[in-house]
Amino acid sequence: MADHTKRPALFRNLVPLVLASASPRRRALLASVGLSLEVLPAEVEESLSPGVSPEEAVKELARRKVLAVVRKVGLQRAVLAADTLVVHQGRLLGKPRDLAEARNMLQALSGTWHEVLTGAAIRFQEKETVFFTRTRVRFRILSPEEIEAYLATGEPLDKAGAYAIQGLGAAWVAEVQGSVTGVVGLPLAETLEILLRWGLIEPIPGEGAQKPSSPGKDPL
Repeated sequence: MADHTKRPALFRNLVPLVLASASPRRRALLASVGLSLEVLPAEVEESLSPGVSPEEAVKELARRKVLAVVRKVGLQRAVLAADTLVVHQGRLLGKPRDLAEARNMLQALSGTWHEVLTGAAIRFQEKETVFFTRTRVRFRILSPEEIEAYLATGEPLDKAGAYAIQGLGAAWVAEVQGSVTGVVGLPLAETLEILLRWGLIEPIPGEGAQKPSSPGKDPL
């Protein structure tokens, strides 16, 4: 009898992968395509110099996390980190400190567009890359009652911008332009592209899959 409880996998690791983040959302994104990973949250200073753009900020914070964990695990494991910021009308929205701040964020986002910037950094041996994605998100207009109901769930408190697009916060999202997984916390397509190009992961061949013939040879 087939085991329907086992989730199919798309990729497999060729080298150990370390996620320099405590985010269960980033871990779930990587696990959803079949990758195994060790979670080792980075402890870094997150203050930035005045005048640093949000784009540079998310890249710098992601790189700090990667380097902090590389110093612990060495260069024979691939290390991946990410950082996410929400920008609304020029204002940075991080994780709210309390329900009052979360309420203010949701009231500001109601009926408007905002940007979600996610920086990612990957390091393996002497290779390193740092990049970011920009996603535009539009909220529909929220009633005060909806905001209070959402605050009561507790979901907004540990999320940049006070909402989770992969959770109950999806109820507010009317339109997305860009990477949805970037809003969740890790640009999955871009990350997988780099891991594949560096030979750190590979697709899992299905049953009956045929390998391409060697160049210059006719198939038998």
